[in-house]
Amino acid sequence: MKIAITGGTGFVGRHLAIALLNDGHEVVVVARGVDRRDPSILGSGVHFVAASTDDDEVLRRAFAGCDAVAHFAGINREIGAQTYERVHVRGTRAVVDAARASGVGKIIYLSFLRARPACGSPYHESKWAAEELVRGSGIDHTILKSGVIYGRGDHLLDHVSRALYTFPVFALVGLRPTRLRPVYVADVVRLARSAMADSRLARRTVAVLGPEELAAGDAIRRIAAAVGREVPVVPAPVWAHRILAWIFERTMAVPLVAAAQVRILSESVVVPLPFADPPPSDLAPATMFSVERIRAELPPAGPFGLRDLRLFTH
Repeated sequence: MKIAITGGTGFVGRHLAIALLNDGHEVVVVARGVDRRDPSILGSGVHFVAASTDDDEVLRRAFAGCDAVAHFAGINREIGAQTYERVHVRGTRAVVDAARASGVGKIIYLSFLRARPACGSPYHESKWAAEELVRGSGIDHTILKSGVIYGRGDHLLDHVSRALYTFPVFALVGLRPTRLRPVYVADVVRLARSAMADSRLARRTVAVLGPEELAAGDAIRRIAAAVGREVPVVPAPVWAHRILAWIFERTMAVPLVAAAQVRILSESVVVPLPFADPPPSDLAPATMFSVERIRAELPPAGPFGLRDLRLFTH
């Protein structure tokens, strides 16, 4: 098969591209090229197309001859012209239009578990609007409503582990207990690959959650155990995290926490909204969020430093 991946240089997109290449598929990676965490994907045999997801003409050329499109492009903070409206809504509309014009037979869209309308969060609402565009496209599709994803090159393990080296305490988002079901990136990729050919996932919206439900504090303590650090984990009010997010978004190249992430982490991420089906049992994520698994996915040990500030980023 020939498969295009939007956001293919991002965290999940990179993992999917590598898996598809290993399966012998032809892979077209469509990305703006600004994610430089792992540039090796660009030299791995993929065909790279530099484009924003709202560039209709370039998308049509990139999708030519493709059997499927994995639409994984997304942002968790707005920077300049890269707004939620442009990336999630206009970008998805352009992807759908280009896929239809190019005769693509399948769209797999990676959304967020709690994406929903009229909830007061531009991130959640824009991801929901994108889901609706895919559902109404007339093209066979699978929408993966995923919870918090972890793995090599992610935000969760990278930033939490480095925060544990940097700060004397770790502050949870909100004073009320919240819960997570972390899902391993390889399990998400397996579902995406299956969606390209498995009729059981045709025209379905599927919840993607890890097999274990944890209190948010316990998830952080498990990462701390993998890192080998003992740091107090304490709750902090949401408003305090909003202030920190405002500061981090303006000073860090990749913010420790962004405003959208504060909203995500202020509520439990264990139940899909407003709806999603469970995956078939043989495709359900099964990798436990264990200390051993976490340790295998950790970035190089170390704290945040000057290299993480925009002022020192070139």
